[in-house]
Amino acid sequence: MKATQALHERGQSLWLDNITRGMLDSGRIRRYIEGYAVTGLTSNPSIFDKAIESGDYDDAIHAKAGKGLSSEDLFFELAIEDLQRAADEFLPIHERTDGIDGWVSLEVSPLLAYDTAATIEAAKTLHRRAPRRNLLIKIPGTTEGLPAITECVASGVPVNVTLLFSADHYRAAADAYLTGVQRRVDEDLDPAVCSVASVFMSRWDVAVADMVPDRLKDQLGLAVGLDTYRAYRRLMDSDRMQRLENAGARVQRLLWASTRTKDPAASDTLYVHGLAAPFTINTMPDDTLEAFYDHGEVGDPMPADGGDADEVLARFADTGVDVAALAEKLQRDGAKKFVTAWNDLMTRVSAQSASLV
Repeated sequence: MKATQALHERGQSLWLDNITRGMLDSGRIRRYIEGYAVTGLTSNPSIFDKAIESGDYDDAIHAKAGKGLSSEDLFFELAIEDLQRAADEFLPIHERTDGIDGWVSLEVSPLLAYDTAATIEAAKTLHRRAPRRNLLIKIPGTTEGLPAITECVASGVPVNVTLLFSADHYRAAADAYLTGVQRRVDEDLDPAVCSVASVFMSRWDVAVADMVPDRLKDQLGLAVGLDTYRAYRRLMDSDRMQRLENAGARVQRLLWASTRTKDPAASDTLYVHGLAAPFTINTMPDDTLEAFYDHGEVGDPMPADGGDADEVLARFADTGVDVAALAEKLQRDGAKKFVTAWNDLMTRVSAQSASLV
């Protein structure tokens, strides 16, 4: 049995962190579903920027360029077309799992990361423009994004909370989600609005690579993952969650993001075999998925009690790493990187549109 299938049978969902029109047209995404046990998909501005650069979208841009659309509207038309097709590919999984799995994700503009009202409006608009029941709208888990998450969930919009980096970030995102669910319960609305909480992994180890001794290299991300998983399991067992489940609500699933190994000296599946746990999701780019399929190993599942997370985090604290402060910096830096990627994407769409006209 291939490692991807073995991990799936252990109860973890494998999602693809990539989408291009060429992958849809060639049947590659279908091949990942059928042969690699992939059950969902995520996207972001960087992914679409590279996809549009490939030339796969030239015909579509040419057809739309004369409609007088802004670069942003043109991009969203292209992205929604792709994600609707992808959502249809994953729909049988979505139906078979009663809405637990089989999701795809579309992100609001990263320019709105610190604007609550604009994020709410954009998320609701995208939800209406892409009428697929297995489409998640990605909203950043910034301080300003949290009330937007609550409002969107309360309005019935499924949300992928992105840009989370720590157990504290996860707890804040979970609280925002459950507050929205509680509003639906109080208003006698169906509380089964699905959500995932995306916690970024590899950027931790990149951030401290030049700050810590070799014995601590490539350990911080997994330690933060253990700490976050412990918080996840505690919330699942909490009175608050069980009361809401009794009313028909669902748990916001924990998703591991940014799982491509950045250190060439480390295992290329470090953030896959090290983050194996039931009822979680690991979204990974093609090369990581292919590597895990080829030579990955499925080890013991993550311990629900956090294992040695506290001990490992204490070692980093002893070297001067302030994990809480670094989590905030990583979130700010992540938001900036997405803005940069978004601006590059808009420039590319505009340039492609002008040249094709």
